[in-house]
Formats: sequence, C-alpha cells, structure tokens
Amino acid sequence: MDLPEPEAGPGEVRIRVHAAGVNPTDTLRRSGAVATRYKDVPPPYVPGMDAAGELDQIGEGVSTDLPIGEHVMAVVVPDAAHGAYAEWIVVPAESVARIPAGTTDAEAASLPMNGLTARLALDLLDLSPGQSIAITGAAGAVGGYAIQLAKAEGLRVIADAAPRDEQLVKELGADVVLERGDDLPQRVRAAAPDGVDGLIDGAVFDRRALPAVRDGGRIATLRSFTEPGARGITFHPVMVVDYAREQAKLDRLRQQVEDGQLTLRVARTLPAEQAAEAHRLLEAGGVRGRLILQF
Repeated sequence: MDLPEPEAGPGEVRIRVHAAGVNPTDTLRRSGAVATRYKDVPPPYVPGMDAAGELDQIGEGVSTDLPIGEHVMAVVVPDAAHGAYAEWIVVPAESVARIPAGTTDAEAASLPMNGLTARLALDLLDLSPGQSIAITGAAGAVGGYAIQLAKAEGLRVIADAAPRDEQLVKELGADVVLERGDDLPQRVRAAAPDGVDGLIDGAVFDRRALPAVRDGGRIATLRSFTEPGARGITFHPVMVVDYAREQAKLDRLRQQVEDGQLTLRVARTLPAEQAAEAHRLLEAGGVRGRLILQF
C-alpha cells in the first residue's frame, strides 16, 4: 500500500529506510494478538521496531551533528501506520544514532531494539562487577547481546543453549553453558549454589525462574510479567519503549560494536516484498541472529 511521504516535524528526523529488522513483536502485531490496542484505529498497521538507512530530513529545532546523507539506525515505536517496514520513517531525533563504522545498514538494523532491550534489562538488574547473572534464551538476539554486555561489565554469566547452539553461546562469552530445558532454574542453582544475583528471562520462565536466584535478587522479564516474588526476589518487566529516546545509550551500543564488545548477527536478508516469508521463518523457530528486510 502506498502512503504519503512523511515530513519531519519539530524535534524529528526522516530516514530513507534501507533495512528493517524482523522481531517476534512484529509477528504478534501481524497475528492480531494485540489487536485490542488498535480497535479504534483504522488500517493500515505497519510493524517494525528497527530501521537503518540514510538521514533524509531534519526537522525544526533538532540539534545534531549528523549530516543529511549520514547512515543511521533507529529504534521505532510502532503506532498504526507508523512502523519500520516502510521506505521512509519519521522518528524523534533522540531515537537515532549513526550506524557502527564498517557495518552495513542490514547489519545495523539488527541492533537498536534488541540491543536496547538487553541494555535496559541489565540496568534494571543493577549488578556490580563480580556478581553473577543467568540469561535464558541466550542464543537469541536479546540473549546474545545480554551476554556480551554483561561480560563487558565484569559479570559472571551462566547461560542456556540447545546442543547446536552451545558453541555459539560460549563464543559470545558465557562462563557456564547449561543445556536448555524446563529444569534449567534448578541446574542454574547447582552451578551457583547461593543463587545468581540477577536473571534475564528471555525464555519466559516467569515465576518458574525463582529457584535460580538468590534471596533478594532480581529477575528482568521480557513479556511484561510481574507479580510479587518470593524470598525478597523482585520481577522487573523490560519495556524497550522506555529507552526509545535514550540516544546516548543507543550511541554507546554503536561504540561497543566498533570496540568489538558486541557482535551483530544477521541470519538472512530478504527483499521487503518477502516480509510474509520472513515472518514464517521467524515463527518456525531456530533463527539465530536477525532476519532483515531490505528496501
């Protein structure tokens, strides 16, 4: 569907999109799982939370050292027809940073939403160097970034992996790799007898993750789960929209890619016209890295 070319308003910039990341949240939006959010909004509904391309227009009042034509990446908060699966997008200037040096737009499009999700999860756990963290769903995009960010901060990382992903998770930097499974929290406790200090729950164990964590520890949940814990353990839902305008944090992720602390992982690129196929591939499972649509 053709939509009018958007114009950057005050405080905004426009990006000519060359690449958009495909994330699980996009498939949920397409499937109708969150349809109640849009019941009073007419279609079309455009998904996508990650974009990279050329800075095309700068709105009034924007102070930036990014010139027109600079290749940038952005985290996008979808709203009805506003999403990253588009040739042009307009976003707040604070949602944008230049892409890491030496990377392509497709590679950079794998970073903003997942990288900021991992960053926010670690910030919510508020751990100190030398403390321990467990990461479930560690072979996924958020999990991989979380491992590398945690190691950059001097944490001891216990992570899970299917047998075929064990080497990948080790290469990402995990200190201890345990086979994934329903009893993972109990096996984390065996590897850390006092319990880990914090846990990022990419595999959605929710309350079942409690045995892995020490008394008074914290669990960062990725699907909005929150309820009173036990033994002083608290749950902290990770909502990446809270960091959608944290430009300094997005730019720090860029720097960490350039410094070799973060590894961008693109599973496959597809033309934008094959977005439906990208969703089918993601929903089938087993994708390692991000699927990227190219415009």
